[in-house]
Amino acid sequence: MFNSLSDRLTATFKNLRGRGRLSEADIDATVREIRRALLDADVAVPVVREFTAAIRERALGAEVTGALNPAQQVVKIVNEELVEILGGQTRTLQLAKVPPTVIMLAGLQGAGKTTLAGKLAYALKAQGHTPILVAADLQRPNAVTQLSVVAERAGVPVFAPHPGNQGAETEAVIGDPVGVARDGIAFARDKQHDVVIVDTAGRLGVDQVLMQQAADIRTAIDPDEVLFVIDAMIGQDAVNTATAFLQGVDFTGVVLSKLDGDARGGAALSVAKVTGRPIMFASTGEKLTDFEVFHPDRMAGRILDMGDVLTLIEQAERAFDAEQAEKMAQKVAEGKDFTLADFLVQMQQMKKLGSMKKMLGMLPGMGQMREAIESFDEREVDRIEAIIHSMTPAERENPKIINGSRRARIARGSGTTTTAINQLLERFEGAQKMMRQMSRGGGMPGMPPMPGMPGAGKRAGAKQAPQKKVKGKSGNPAKRAQQEREALQKALGGGPAAPAAPAGSSFGVGKPAAKEEVDLSSLQLPDGFDKLLGGR
Repeated sequence: MFNSLSDRLTATFKNLRGRGRLSEADIDATVREIRRALLDADVAVPVVREFTAAIRERALGAEVTGALNPAQQVVKIVNEELVEILGGQTRTLQLAKVPPTVIMLAGLQGAGKTTLAGKLAYALKAQGHTPILVAADLQRPNAVTQLSVVAERAGVPVFAPHPGNQGAETEAVIGDPVGVARDGIAFARDKQHDVVIVDTAGRLGVDQVLMQQAADIRTAIDPDEVLFVIDAMIGQDAVNTATAFLQGVDFTGVVLSKLDGDARGGAALSVAKVTGRPIMFASTGEKLTDFEVFHPDRMAGRILDMGDVLTLIEQAERAFDAEQAEKMAQKVAEGKDFTLADFLVQMQQMKKLGSMKKMLGMLPGMGQMREAIESFDEREVDRIEAIIHSMTPAERENPKIINGSRRARIARGSGTTTTAINQLLERFEGAQKMMRQMSRGGGMPGMPPMPGMPGAGKRAGAKQAPQKKVKGKSGNPAKRAQQEREALQKALGGGPAAPAAPAGSSFGVGKPAAKEEVDLSSLQLPDGFDKLLGGR
C-alpha cells in the first residue's frame, strides 16, 4: 500500500547522500518533496503541515548541522516523526480484570468488520483465550451466516439467536441488535468464555440511525475495547468517517483493514493523529492469519524502506515447526547429507509464512527490487512441490541417479518440463553444498566459521597444511640472511644459537659458554657471503 510513498521518500533522501553539509535551501527542498509525497498519498492536509513543520524545525537545528552525516540524520528525524504520526508506541488489548473481556467492533459497511472478527478470534485463541463471536449485525443481508462461516473457519463458537436479514438491503431495523449483544455477554459468562467479540451493523455512509444503534449497544454491554474498523483504501474520507465515529461512539482503538491493497494509504497515516486514538491492528489479506499487531516504529521502517525484520522473525516463529527445525539442526550437526525430501520440508515451512512477496518486502532495501518482487510467481513453490512429489523415494535421497529418462518421467508426472527439473536440481545442488559446508563448521558461504565449531579457523573443504611448516626464503634481505646463517650452522652440526642470559641474572643463570669459532676459510662461499656471517 505504501509503495508509491516509500519510493518518493527514498528518492528524496538519495539526493542528500554524499553531502558533508546541508544548507537551508537543501533542507527546504527536501521538506518540499516530503510534503508533495504525503499529499499525493492522500494524507490529511493538517497532518502534513504539522509533520513537515516539525521536520524542518529539527533539521535546521544543531541536531543536523553538528552531525557527522547530515543526510542520515535527516532520515532519522523523518523516521522519528513518522513513528509519532502513526501513534508513537504499540498499543495492545486491555483485558478485563474479571472475564469476560468485551470487544465491540464498529465501522462502515464493507470495511471488513465480520472478517476481522474471525481473525481477531483466531489470534486470541492461539494465545490461549476462549473467544466467542456475537452476531449483532442483523441489518446486512446474510451477515449472520457470514459470521457463522468465519467462526467455523477460526474454530470458535458463535452466538447467533436471530437469523438477521435474509433478503434484500433495507434501511429498516431488523430484530433487536442491542438485546442480542446483551444476551451474548450473558451467554459467554455462563459458558466461561473469557473474550467476547461483538460484530455490529454498518451503513454505506454515516447516518443518525447507525450512530444511535452503535451508541445503544455500547451503553448496553459497556465494552472494555471499542475497535473502529476502517478501510485503508478510502482515502481522504477516512478522516471524516473516523471523526464522526469518535464523536458518536467514542472508540478506543483503530484497526486498518485491506492494508494489502494498492491504494495510496494516506488514511493510515492520518487517522491516528486526527483522532488521537492508536492504531492497534492491521489486516493484510483474506486469510485468517493475515492479521498483525500494528507497531508504529516497524511500519515507519517499511515506509522508509528500512524493512521490518522483527515482524518477519515473529511470523517465522509462529509458522515453523519446532520439531522439524530440531531434526534438521541435528542432521546438519551429524554431517548427514541434505536430501530433496529435506528440501521439500523446508519449502513447505516457507509456504506457512504466507505470501513470498510480502515476506521479501519486509527485508531492508527491497524497495529497489520491487519490480522483481512483484514479478515473482507465487505458484513457483507449488511447482517445486509437484516436481519433488513426482520423484521416487530413492530419487529424493540420491538425485544423482536422475538420468534423462527419469527426468522425462518426473516432468510428465508434475506437469512441468525437463528444463524445470534441471533448474530445480541445480538450485538443490547449491543448497546441498551450503548445508555440507555448515555441517563441517564452515558457516554460511562467504562468511567465517563460528568460533568453537568444528573446522573453525580453517576453510571448510580445503586441504589442511601439515603441522610442520617448511619456511621458504623471505623477501626481506636481512631476514633471508638470518635464515641462511641458521641453515649453514645446521649444516656444520650446530643448531640455531639460543640467546644467552646475562651473567648474574636474577633467574640464577650462570655465565654463558664461550662461542665456538668457525673457520670460514675452509668453506667454499659465494663472494661477499662471509660478511653476512660476521667474517672479515
